[in-house]
Amino acid sequence: MHHHGGSGTGLPGAVPTALVLLAAAGGYLLAVRRVRRRNPARGWSTRRSASFLTGLALLAVALLPPTAPAAHSDFRAHMAQHMLIGMYAPPALVLAAPVTLLLRALPPRRARRVTAVLHSRPARLAAHPAVALALSTGTLGLLYFTPLYDTAMAHPAGHRLMNAHFLASGCLFAHAVAGPDPAPARPGVRARLVCLGVAIAAHALISQALYGGFFVDIHAPVEQVRQGAEIMYYGGDIAELLLAAALVATWRPERRPTAALPAPDVRKAVRS
Repeated sequence: MHHHGGSGTGLPGAVPTALVLLAAAGGYLLAVRRVRRRNPARGWSTRRSASFLTGLALLAVALLPPTAPAAHSDFRAHMAQHMLIGMYAPPALVLAAPVTLLLRALPPRRARRVTAVLHSRPARLAAHPAVALALSTGTLGLLYFTPLYDTAMAHPAGHRLMNAHFLASGCLFAHAVAGPDPAPARPGVRARLVCLGVAIAAHALISQALYGGFFVDIHAPVEQVRQGAEIMYYGGDIAELLLAAALVATWRPERRPTAALPAPDVRKAVRS
């Protein structure tokens, strides 16, 4: 088992994390205020603001005591933290449309720069559901079936990098599948549903392997690993069903151009 009493997860280490989360909430709300002042008629959805704050609240539960200190010594707490950071908070943050809010809050010149970055080749590649799937789900096998997990947990910086990866890859996958923000390279609904189905299957296989102890390289009590696998199995299913519901809720059918009706024959009309 891992014990890191000086890893910065106590009250002194929680203060910077809380300040960052509060700064993120304040920045979002200030942007909402600017957007509403700039265009009062259009405004900004209160549900999106609530979604962003909900995502930050989930991150607070995962990154502050008592969850954060327990995650260093208990695999079950680690898995709960993983679920909150990588699978529950990202959809809430993404459904708040932070990029759209940023584009509307920025001056036109800066907004065009952000748009250019979004249309760049690296951004288009990273926003593809297959790439996001590989980063979010594909790396779990590398984490739990190699010494990488124990190596990361042995150092505070490694644990922070692992949590940052969970959050970034989770947000990327949620954005690629069901994000309301603009995504120039996003494929159709069928391709996104396929990627989501692969993610569900992969999470089920990894959690079952953890429960059965197949290829597992985690230095923790067997009972903790099994209970952590159960958290991953059931918690992952719920999170992915919520993401599927978000995809259905944000999906808009493509409008196909209607075929033009043939022009009436004027000569036949005159003869009749």
